[in-house]
Amino acid sequence: MKIKDLYETKKTVISLEIFPPKLDSPVETVFKTLDELADINPDFISVTYGAGGKAKDRTLEIASKIKNEYNIESLAHLTCISATKNQIREAFEVMRKNNIENILAMRGDIPEDPDFEFPNPLQYEHAADLISEVKAERDFSIGAACYPEGHVECDSKVKDIKYLKDKVDMGVDFLMTQLFFDNELFFQFMEQIDIAGINVPVSAGIMPVLNKNQVVRMTKLSGCQMPKKLIRILDRYEDNPAALKEAGEAYAIEQIIDLMAWGVRGIHLYTMNKADTAKRIIGNIENIRKLQNN
Repeated sequence: MKIKDLYETKKTVISLEIFPPKLDSPVETVFKTLDELADINPDFISVTYGAGGKAKDRTLEIASKIKNEYNIESLAHLTCISATKNQIREAFEVMRKNNIENILAMRGDIPEDPDFEFPNPLQYEHAADLISEVKAERDFSIGAACYPEGHVECDSKVKDIKYLKDKVDMGVDFLMTQLFFDNELFFQFMEQIDIAGINVPVSAGIMPVLNKNQVVRMTKLSGCQMPKKLIRILDRYEDNPAALKEAGEAYAIEQIIDLMAWGVRGIHLYTMNKADTAKRIIGNIENIRKLQNN
């Protein structure tokens, strides 16, 4: 099933994101996580690609298993900054063979390895370059990333929304946000893209805070702000991992309840492959989820 159709049939689409294990770890380790996540009954699960596309084969293998063995719709991330046209076409073929109908089309992060060899010349520079190619295939529902607080590499929020409008006009069916911790900034963003004429469904990306160092690193990379309320939680419980985990899950649950009350079209939970946390968070909104989708 194409994800664009899920948004037509449900008031709030609930999805999860996982990532492939590191290349020096068995891929089977993620299947244990999937065994538990399947109990949540998400509307779809997305699988990340990894910097430089190093885990691309595992991404497609895991996405195929989600779709064909767990019988849950899958969304395969596909990045292009380090790819060749042939590599992208090969990915399309693998997806078709495995009944994968949904692609999250992104430029991808620039690999940190200074010795990384990019195609010369680059065959893709922007996500829009990939989106137009996926659209021409006609077989896939296309998702794209968006940034409620602006892309960290873009010097203007106005420019960022213009680029987003260009991507949607090229054929994007739905959008998924980068993580954010302040719902008011998300609501402002939704007003801004509405004014810009962007009217595809948007899923709000929520990442539970479980580790102070991790969230500080993520906010620096993404440029998202931490509200004073969240900073107080981090400062108070940073030396008590169990308490921080509980408080972080509670903060994410509160965010999601507020978003669903506002009428968000989708919640996308960045699980970080922590099935126990995902199950507690989704379990706490289960009654609201049932009410909204009945």
